[in-house]
Amino acid sequence: MSDKNTQSLLENIEFPNDLRRLPLESLPQLCDELRACIIKELSDNPGHFASSLGVVELTVALHYVFNTPLDRIVWDVGHQAYGHKILTGRRHDFHTNRKLGGIRPFPSPQESEYDTFTSGHASNSISAALGMAVAAQQKHEQRKVVAVIGDGSMTGGLAFEGLNNAASTPNDLLIILNDNNMSIDRSVGGMKHYLHSLHTSSTYNNWRYRASQRLTQWGWMTEERKKQIISFNNALKALLNNQQNIFEGMHIRYFGPTDGHDVIELVHTLQQIKEMKGPKILHLHTKKGKGFEPAEKNATKYHAPGKFNPETGEILRSNCEGMPPKYQDVFGNTLLELARQNSRIVGITPAMPTGCSLNIMMNEMPERTFDVGIAEGHAVTFSAGLATEGLQPFCNIYSAFAQRAYDNIIHDVAIAGLPVVFCFDRAGLVGEDGPTHHGAFDMAALRPIPGLTICSPMNEHELRHMMYTAQLPDQGPFVIRYPRGNGVLVDWQCPMQKLPIGKGRKLKDGQGCCVLSIGPLGNTVAEAIPKAEQQAREEGKSLEVAHYDMRFLKPIDEEILHHVGQHFSHIITVEDGARMGGLGSAVLEFMADNGYTPRITRLGLPDSFIEHGTVAQLQHIAGIDKEAIIEAILSLP
Repeated sequence: MSDKNTQSLLENIEFPNDLRRLPLESLPQLCDELRACIIKELSDNPGHFASSLGVVELTVALHYVFNTPLDRIVWDVGHQAYGHKILTGRRHDFHTNRKLGGIRPFPSPQESEYDTFTSGHASNSISAALGMAVAAQQKHEQRKVVAVIGDGSMTGGLAFEGLNNAASTPNDLLIILNDNNMSIDRSVGGMKHYLHSLHTSSTYNNWRYRASQRLTQWGWMTEERKKQIISFNNALKALLNNQQNIFEGMHIRYFGPTDGHDVIELVHTLQQIKEMKGPKILHLHTKKGKGFEPAEKNATKYHAPGKFNPETGEILRSNCEGMPPKYQDVFGNTLLELARQNSRIVGITPAMPTGCSLNIMMNEMPERTFDVGIAEGHAVTFSAGLATEGLQPFCNIYSAFAQRAYDNIIHDVAIAGLPVVFCFDRAGLVGEDGPTHHGAFDMAALRPIPGLTICSPMNEHELRHMMYTAQLPDQGPFVIRYPRGNGVLVDWQCPMQKLPIGKGRKLKDGQGCCVLSIGPLGNTVAEAIPKAEQQAREEGKSLEVAHYDMRFLKPIDEEILHHVGQHFSHIITVEDGARMGGLGSAVLEFMADNGYTPRITRLGLPDSFIEHGTVAQLQHIAGIDKEAIIEAILSLP
């Protein structure tokens, strides 16, 4: 850290123009101050911690060399961008990061002109930045475009699609590969091993750059000759290094690997290559959590650690004694329990073994668990291949990330009716991570797909029953969605039992009005109904509300719906997914198809993106909290 007696540099920087006025030799001090600011702020206001620490020097160098916001920086996996936010006009408001109405959790063009693209999911930076670079050429604009990809994002298929197109489309894109051997858990797969074995001579690169400049000055470097020379150079480098460079094999100039924590050297390198024509990659080695020893030693733990002591690194846990476990931990422990009984069960996750608690099974049965990296589409089709050969895959993906595997679910699983069990963690509103991470669309998106079973548990016992049912013989593709955070039952362990597919359950009798719910919001409904009935009695009204836990969105319980259509004049549906296309829409369709005409009120997520805040705050905004349910009940005539 910088000397406390040294005059602060960060305090005088509001925007990158202020940064660019600093002398080069002062940048290491600025990096120390920026890192200290991130540590201080996130120790009290939790967020994505280790990733942003790892790119402090890169962030400073980029804004020092490039004329942002005219020049474009596209961040991949936006949890790397806290330093970027602090240097681009948001330092004074950074304490509001991830809070309702405060700084957004990920880069967003709606928040700042320095945020060039929405960055919440991985692997999109190269494609987006390539589009910007080509647009600049089409419009004859003198701007540079940089894609910063890292934290395991190179395992995503979209990154390679972007690389392939960058190699064949005229552009001057600079791709910076932030290679820290991590996504959230440690990166896996062949690309990880390739990047760590890749080595390129800096002397060679410097020589080639000078030769290229001289040939251009002499007028000898035509486009055709350039291609021929690059091909010859690539072959020569492969011979000298005894390895083929995949990037230069695609005719993308490669530089590195370089120390990503030497800010002065980074500035020199960026200045040398930023005017070069054609696509190019700068490969950096960085350390996730750099500058905070506990995070350096355990980057996974400090990816998003919550509150911690900035001096010691001690993570400050609230007293969870007597609290229900997290749904993800119930999933992880139940899967291990089932896997001990059923030798066909295998677990698959795209880079989230700790986040989804698949690591519980992984620790005991590593040969039966597969972390496939940030590659959701591959995770689904890989699971389909496993199922084809008689295994029983449990494919665990965060609901919002599963959106990227929609075609794979339809084409590779549903059409063939393969018994893949999809466990969608973080379904519904997830809180502070905001609209890129809310699991809002899974039910509405998946409901039209033929052959899927879609269900959501009201509590931990129901989750265990659904997981047990899904792995029984003769089941087809099975989707179980459950929320982030703690459940409702302290005593969550129970004997597992088979549930009848497509059957809900009546939780409370009533007349006139009934509530149909699916998933954990059923617990909120169960609390709201007695409150509404009591309030009605106090107003001299008679009110008795029935409550059904539908359990299954597909196939939906038609016996319950026929009964409800025949005996209730008012129906309220409650769900923690998109109101358009989900449970409420399914009930409306059924009633219309069967000639029933009850009044139906649908409570669910509105046709808009819900911003960030606590889950309670966002449920209130979306109109699906207890107060909203009580109001909906009491508003019925």
